[in-house]
Amino acid sequence: MTQQAGHQVAIDFDVPAQMRDGTILRANVYRPAGEGKWPVLLTRLPYGKDLPIGSSLLDPLQVARRGYVVIVQDTRGRFTSGGEWNPMRFEAEDGYDTVEWASKLHYSNGIVGMFGISYFGFTQWAAMTQQPPALKAAVPVQTWNDPLNGVTFRGGALELGTAAQWQMSMGIDVLMRRYRGEADPRKLGAALYQLIHDIDALGTQGYASLPLSEFAPLKRNDVSPAFFDAFEYEMQRERVEYMTILGQHEKVMVPTFSIAGWYDIFLKDTIENFRIMREQGTTPEARQSKLLVGPWSHGGMMNPIGELNFGMGASAAFIDLKIDLVSLQVRWFDHYLKQVENGIESEAPIKLFVMGANTWRDEQEWPLARAVETRYYLHSAGHANTFAGDGTLSTTAPESEEPDNYIYDPANPVPTRGGALLMTPEYRSGPYDQRSIEQREDILVYSTPELEQDVEVTGPITVHLWATSSAPDTDFVARLVDVHPDGYAQNLTDGIIRARHRNFAQGEASSLIEPGKAYEYVIDLWATSNLFKQGHRIRVDITSSSFPRWDRNPNTGQPLGNDAEFQEAHQTILHDAEHPSHILLPIIPVSA
Repeated sequence: MTQQAGHQVAIDFDVPAQMRDGTILRANVYRPAGEGKWPVLLTRLPYGKDLPIGSSLLDPLQVARRGYVVIVQDTRGRFTSGGEWNPMRFEAEDGYDTVEWASKLHYSNGIVGMFGISYFGFTQWAAMTQQPPALKAAVPVQTWNDPLNGVTFRGGALELGTAAQWQMSMGIDVLMRRYRGEADPRKLGAALYQLIHDIDALGTQGYASLPLSEFAPLKRNDVSPAFFDAFEYEMQRERVEYMTILGQHEKVMVPTFSIAGWYDIFLKDTIENFRIMREQGTTPEARQSKLLVGPWSHGGMMNPIGELNFGMGASAAFIDLKIDLVSLQVRWFDHYLKQVENGIESEAPIKLFVMGANTWRDEQEWPLARAVETRYYLHSAGHANTFAGDGTLSTTAPESEEPDNYIYDPANPVPTRGGALLMTPEYRSGPYDQRSIEQREDILVYSTPELEQDVEVTGPITVHLWATSSAPDTDFVARLVDVHPDGYAQNLTDGIIRARHRNFAQGEASSLIEPGKAYEYVIDLWATSNLFKQGHRIRVDITSSSFPRWDRNPNTGQPLGNDAEFQEAHQTILHDAEHPSHILLPIIPVSA
């Protein structure tokens, strides 16, 4: 028992909950000591309820002192819970059963809320789609709705950096459980040694393994059961239904407070979850959902983010110099679980951080109604075969211009530098200076002149790129960059499109491209909010790789994962009257 200001706190460890199939899941329960009944806050995670990550987002001791029962549960097949680890497959049913179990505990008043980040943000959505009667509110942080948009794939390219790192790290507990009853501890030691050796070598060697179809973290194996078993992108939609809440939002009856980060791997889907709930919620409570977007990376909510310090008010410990993230969540639950009239219903549904200005601002809708969609066109320096630093960017449409060219060699891909990452320590997330890679001849750089006045860009961003390739399949990567007066090139957001999957989002099957034929590629850069200050420049980088964040396209047209050899692709970027390549930026009027 822990004595603190407010309630005394009692802690019960490894409390069992029986699922509908008889499997026992275990949780730690933090609750006000003594007699009484309290609302429950529940999180379900696969990363270890007894490890610091279980309390990193919402400190259970602190919150129990405020009059809540806080339950931190190991999901099925992980750490102290029973059953087999099969990522994401049972979270809906187990979530429902756990909510109902929690509501019937003798110290529960029958009202439950859920919280958690990433995978344990998804466990909330999975449970909510089952409509457990006791569940009344949720705070899903940095999580997805479409596994083909940031979890396993992005624009048809494999999310190699995230998938491999996550799969291998999850294998540690798999081995611990497997060898738990072994009389000879050396077996566990040898298995752990090999896995940890492979994890440590992932950033320098593992990501480069070929062919990818034989790369252990990406296939089902006895160390780390993969969440997808094949490399056929067209077939993934059927295989990952258990990982998605696409089309299921109408089943969610409770208000959600979604929390996102501009440099997060699930930025778009976190915003989409909010937007869908706000616009299409089937209950008045669901339509009260809210959104907070900070300048954060995945799980990184304290300064610095990447290389930049966005100010004390950007930190989750002191949001807008008014409140910390724990108290912000508790305030949400106070209203919806305790019926406290704290004014939260009358506040703006969105609070977002404008980078560059480094200020928070309240908004009423997403995308912002006052944003003016503005085309910034790509222009060359007036001759063919331009390379880094030569291109310009302006609102003037092109007329007759020579195209730009570069050679994409998958044997020498452009290295990943910053961005929305969840990878090994060699690859840090957030804003990083892009100048070191912009000097390469396989990156085209298009910049405005120095801005004569501030320009704010807030909202969804797409690049419409007209290009030809010598290959039957290839990739194109686009990145939005804020160039500071000293030349520092701050990456804001980026995206990728795999040529053969260029129309997959519209429901069309994949098809190889005709070498030499011009196609328009729509590259989704997701979104950002940034003030390009006077004297700065707006820049767009165009290339064909960001490795190892995304797998290298070998340019052969063979099925994903089959190739152990590559071929070069000669890429041509068109920007003329018939092929007006451009980035579409949501500009916020100065007078706004």
